[in-house]
Amino acid sequence: MPDRLIKVPCAMTIAGSDSGGGAGVEADLKTFAALGVFGTCAITAVTAQNTRGVYDVFPVPPEVVRRQIEIVLEDIEVGAAKTGMLYSKEIMEVVSEAIDRYELKMVVDPVMKAGTGADLIPESEVESLSNLIVSRAFVATPNRYEAEQLSGIAIRSLEDMKEAAVKISRLGSETVVIKGGHLDGATVRDVLYHNGTFKVFEKPRVKVRPHGGGCSFSAAIAGYLACGESVLNAVSKAEDLIQDAIRFGVKVGGGRVPVNPLVHLYNEAEKVKVLQDVQEAAEMIVGCKELLPYIAEVGTQVAMALRYAYSREHVAAVEGRIVKTRGGAKAVGPAKFAASSHMARLVLKVMEYNPEVRAALNLHYDPHLVEAFREVGFTVSSFERSLEPSEVKAVEGRSLVWGVETAVKSVGMVPDVIYDLGEVGKEPMIRVLGNSATNAVKKVLKVMERLTKKRRVDKQKP
Repeated sequence: MPDRLIKVPCAMTIAGSDSGGGAGVEADLKTFAALGVFGTCAITAVTAQNTRGVYDVFPVPPEVVRRQIEIVLEDIEVGAAKTGMLYSKEIMEVVSEAIDRYELKMVVDPVMKAGTGADLIPESEVESLSNLIVSRAFVATPNRYEAEQLSGIAIRSLEDMKEAAVKISRLGSETVVIKGGHLDGATVRDVLYHNGTFKVFEKPRVKVRPHGGGCSFSAAIAGYLACGESVLNAVSKAEDLIQDAIRFGVKVGGGRVPVNPLVHLYNEAEKVKVLQDVQEAAEMIVGCKELLPYIAEVGTQVAMALRYAYSREHVAAVEGRIVKTRGGAKAVGPAKFAASSHMARLVLKVMEYNPEVRAALNLHYDPHLVEAFREVGFTVSSFERSLEPSEVKAVEGRSLVWGVETAVKSVGMVPDVIYDLGEVGKEPMIRVLGNSATNAVKKVLKVMERLTKKRRVDKQKP
């Protein structure tokens, strides 16, 4: 058989091991893997920690750290490397020698404290970290606390971050990224300083207390550098990756929330499955003749979101909707992502209340149909457009979001069905929710079956 082996970019992490799996080497290797980068490592310390805190640190002897680095680099070509917790001056000396000897393109995450507040290097070693490691960095990624320690500047504002970045660059780092997550405000700003110019990255604050964010961010930069990206592209892409990783952190443990650097990989892997499900759901609707009277006048739409969705680009729907024709219902186009902003807003709002409910379809309102949903045992809720606040009505796309919020609050859960009686210019509508597009259609077909049986019984009555 022909050789099917594939050469892939490689990166290295030189950091501590997190027994809780959320930070350190464990987070770095997951991040490398998410980028299609083969990850290698040299472990500097073994920690006993979980999401609540760091309980013990057991440093690896410096000579063992040296041998890990040497043995890997003698065999594997590493395109970029990163550091995390180095713990002691002796280990920092070993790493600084390796940077020089192997001319490593090094991303330095100058780890000093864990997110829980525990010290990860002795206070006395901050100067060694600065002189031995930061001075040799290709990119340094301190957070606010670390930047203050390295620069001696109290950081309270964006201008303080810029001043600190310039001062840290004078230590020797070619590029400095100061992370602004520890500053207050609804918007998080990170400052990149490179070749005398600044670039500010702005993103909405995610209301979680993340664990491993700094590790994954610096690992992502190293991973993208190993893939051949420029430093500016590497940082920009890492910014996007870490925002999603924090937004969809994993719910494990009782403390901080481990970030999820594999989010974009999971979304990409699921796209074909979601498209197939929406396509199958559309075919089920078209194939059910009993549904024809309930196809919405504006067209019926069926949509499903990726598990880690946050924008319309993550929601698949039928291009052009499903419409009535002389021959019956017909799907105008195929299943496609970003095909319906209207249904995307609906599904994304529902997922805020229950992430497992990520699909919906709409039908023309009929009171008998609503009653049939109740009789079958589905939870039904509604909203009245006449009660919609004027400030909500004035914002394009906000009405349906308000309607979903109202309907969910009314029953204290995400219902199976949400309907409204419409208003001038708005068709009365029933929306059926489900865990998948086909699941939502099956709920409708169950009700259709009941209505059909009921009509037969009524015809047989004298």
